[in-house]
Amino acid sequence: MKTNQATQVFDPDTTPYPAVARHLDFIDYEAEVPVHTHRKGQLIIALYGAVICRAENDIWIVPPHSAVWIPGGVPHSAKATWNAHLNYLFIEPGAAALPDKCCTLAISALIKELVDRLTREEVDYSPDSHVARLTRVTLDELATMPQQKLSLPVSANPKIRVMAETLVSHPDDRSTLKEWAKRLALSERSLARLMLRETGLTFGRWRQQLHLIIGLRELACGVSVQNVAAILGYESVNAFITMFKKTMGSTPAHYFSEQQQAAR
Repeated sequence: MKTNQATQVFDPDTTPYPAVARHLDFIDYEAEVPVHTHRKGQLIIALYGAVICRAENDIWIVPPHSAVWIPGGVPHSAKATWNAHLNYLFIEPGAAALPDKCCTLAISALIKELVDRLTREEVDYSPDSHVARLTRVTLDELATMPQQKLSLPVSANPKIRVMAETLVSHPDDRSTLKEWAKRLALSERSLARLMLRETGLTFGRWRQQLHLIIGLRELACGVSVQNVAAILGYESVNAFITMFKKTMGSTPAHYFSEQQQAAR
């Protein structure tokens, strides 16, 4: 049984440098990382497997070869797949022109290689050293990376949170909006308005985004498309593939193939 916590490995706030990087294989650590915060912002890059982060009333998915950015001072937690290999880049506030809100970023092969290189360097480096110059290039390049829509807004509203927690645990639950309204002691119209106000999405679009996030996580673990479709309660594999392609622009097989080719 694994008892090591990822947060105990390294405290990024003990270093005053613009950025420091660390590598973590979750085969050695507890999958659940409890809520915590630090002064430095955190970029989480998934090299293999996947991780789901919770911050600012949103759920964020980090599939292979993507990253989530969490600004400094934002409380967050995470749950990694058993096979997750992650690179962390901790960034001092103001050291890079990055968003002031959590987001997922498309990460170039150059960024992945630069951060991976920095994970093998000491955290105490001279301001005029080669590592310092690599760090500066990394931060400048990182600021140009485009954002991706791989988050699920949850809201702090207790009724929306109850529904979200249930569907995250049981994504095959195909209850309609009307059935959920009855469970939550609301009218169907009231729940529809609440959902749109609190998350910015209709119930159908919100659940589709949830399925996308969970589907990406399971596919990153090596689960077959057929089994992922069953986990999400789809009546057929083709229905899941159609949803995935409509949202991500390609089928699951092509998506992960393109990600692997980009990494190489």
